[in-house]
Amino acid sequence: MAKPVVLLVEDDPSVARFVSMALEILPVAVQTCPCVESALAWLQEYRAALVITDLMLPGESGMGLLRRLQAEPGLAGGARIVVLSAGLDHAVRQELAACGAWRALDKPVAVAALERCVREALADPGPLAPAADGAARTAPHGADPGSAVAAGAEAVAIREYFSGDAALFHTYRAACLLQFGRDAAEGDRALQSSDLAALRRLCHSLASVLRTLGRAEDGALAREVELAALEDRAESARRLWQVLRARLTA
Repeated sequence: MAKPVVLLVEDDPSVARFVSMALEILPVAVQTCPCVESALAWLQEYRAALVITDLMLPGESGMGLLRRLQAEPGLAGGARIVVLSAGLDHAVRQELAACGAWRALDKPVAVAALERCVREALADPGPLAPAADGAARTAPHGADPGSAVAAGAEAVAIREYFSGDAALFHTYRAACLLQFGRDAAEGDRALQSSDLAALRRLCHSLASVLRTLGRAEDGALAREVELAALEDRAESARRLWQVLRARLTA
């Protein structure tokens, strides 16, 4: 029997990787689309058991996707829709519910919370993997713990977001460190072309990714860049980006 498909609408590779890794223990297949247009094209040909979407996407927003699926229920095919995004205040949550969202999860989300949400959405009665199993794992040989402060922050992140699974955290962290180089280049291109909207989307995702890795200060800095870009403060965005860029590539 084919596995049920979770359609993930997410343009940030690190966030998409986190979701895929978090759901590896579940009997599902994850199909990732980076924008609403590609998600709708996929839904024209295939069926998803569950749709998980970000709100801030290139082109049409995740809210637009909800409205499109609400207007054309045949596209969703009865799949529940989960919004996974940052900045979900009460007003936004109400609007999401009115547009057909089944549940809304804040970024960054813990692995256990995401797994639980998917199980409930698919009505899977199976038990969640116990956190103790993850807690018993250790980081791969050769992992650099950094300073005592950084190691402490990572330990907190492992408990809070990875259910104590240190191996999963370090695997994800290694992938993110590779991605950060590409993110730095993407941010540079956005500034060179004066595309503050692209810089805002990038830093919106980076803020969540960095917090997931236990880098709260860097996550807050990414949030500052995001706000500067949102408010069209180009010089502030450029200055703050240079600081964040140095931290990403250090």
